[in-house]
Amino acid sequence: MCPRYIISIRGALMNEIDQAAEWISQCRYLVAFTGAGISTESGLPDFRGPDGVWTRRDKGLPPPKLKKRMEDIRPNAAHRALVDLQNMGILKFLISQNVDNLHLESGIKPAIIAELHGNGKLMRCLKCGKKMSLDKAGWSRKIWGNGYRTDPVKKGQPVCPFCRGRIISSVVNFGDPLPKEDLEMSYYHSGKCDVFLAVGSSLVVSPANDMPQEAARAGARLIIINMGETPVDRLFNLIIREKIGLVLPEIVGKVKQVLKA
Repeated sequence: MCPRYIISIRGALMNEIDQAAEWISQCRYLVAFTGAGISTESGLPDFRGPDGVWTRRDKGLPPPKLKKRMEDIRPNAAHRALVDLQNMGILKFLISQNVDNLHLESGIKPAIIAELHGNGKLMRCLKCGKKMSLDKAGWSRKIWGNGYRTDPVKKGQPVCPFCRGRIISSVVNFGDPLPKEDLEMSYYHSGKCDVFLAVGSSLVVSPANDMPQEAARAGARLIIINMGETPVDRLFNLIIREKIGLVLPEIVGKVKQVLKA
């Protein structure tokens, strides 16, 4: 079993922030993995927390109410911290289970992100695989609906502007296959990293939760920042049970200090 340090704000939090910052500042290949927990401080609900979407569904309850209007939801400090790591050349790849587009809005480069469950603000072509904004696709949800793969094709609906193939929502709906390229890249980079940073994920959804195991098999150091336990906590060398918006910017701030020293 890996050595683990489970910490809280009441304990040696700053010592463990320093430890995470040291590992990240010394690494050659950092891969980050994010779940819904990174976006809760932007006003979005998580899925499997005590008041999460699926937790409430399983209890026969309606979805939790949004804390903000959708148009007011913006990237938070944790999203921006990952952008800082990207811009410093430390973050090599980001794997996300989120469909909220907040990583791209925050400044993550499309070339270094795999959105395993798609993106609610993008459409994709079933023929050529290209992704595009709703505007680029000429897609209006008021007219054409969500455009899921399983939705019936409506007469006159827009086609791909590149190859005239059928365009659908890039969101992976229940029963849909995960995007092949994103999944392959996630396995590849997880197996290549020397530090794997998981943020805000319950790590119960397969095959996304294979990625920490790939990193562990490659000999990487694994760090997780998450309020709840996960089924694969045993893989992690450092477990931080604290608010992501508090801890992640602190870690990145320490990384900057270390690199300037």
